[in-house]
Amino acid sequence: MQPMLNIAVRAARSAGEIILRSADKASHLAVDSKGKNDFATEIDRLAEKEIISIIKAAYPEHSILAEESGEHAGNDFVWVIDPLDGTTNFIHGFPQYAVSIALKYKNRIEIGVVYDPLREELFTAKRGGGAMLNNRRLRVTGLTSMKGALIGTGFPFKVPQHLDAYLNMFRAITIDSAGIRRAGSAALDLAYLAAGRLDAFWEIELKEWDMAAGILLVKEAGGVATDFSFNDNYLTSGNLIAGSPRMHQLMYQLIEPHVTPALK
Repeated sequence: MQPMLNIAVRAARSAGEIILRSADKASHLAVDSKGKNDFATEIDRLAEKEIISIIKAAYPEHSILAEESGEHAGNDFVWVIDPLDGTTNFIHGFPQYAVSIALKYKNRIEIGVVYDPLREELFTAKRGGGAMLNNRRLRVTGLTSMKGALIGTGFPFKVPQHLDAYLNMFRAITIDSAGIRRAGSAALDLAYLAAGRLDAFWEIELKEWDMAAGILLVKEAGGVATDFSFNDNYLTSGNLIAGSPRMHQLMYQLIEPHVTPALK
């Protein structure tokens, strides 16, 4: 898998350069609305085109699942691409966004790359090979209590029908933790969890490209990820709880009482 990881890193860095060149003029870019509170710019599309071009040059037979252009048919290798996770942040000049690239083989995530071009932080993982930030090995935190825990999340702004359930979860976790952060990029949140900057994370109805790379980072850093039913159906349901084994258990205990039938 190392050659494929190298390609993913090359593609992420190249997309990051495109994003950085436009960061100062982001507020002047044409913005398309794909749905409620769901936006894309020409930079999203240019970065995605660059990633796909690099991948296809190396592996023309591989499949693609990309946020902007959808599915590209191929074999059992599937590249899952979010060219700019945190587009709303990017548009507003809020410095929290990243490129996310994962590779699945027969529905198992094998490679994950999350690249923050602003900070030049490259998070990488190979299944069974650990997780890295640049050249440093990553481990999730060893915290064993919600007391003092810093939790990451994302608001369900695209699915308001789940807002009441989410707010109940938010309330329960707020009471027990040191604080909750909503920075606007799930890919970076999960990378930060793998790096020990957050102690746990949860969100409702993420897309596969938002979390595939980040989930592998978390797992390879010693963490656990499940859906709200304590299963591994998160890529399909979009519902995710992640953390160290102990923090994940504590988060699940707080979240589960507020999970509605629609979220199972």
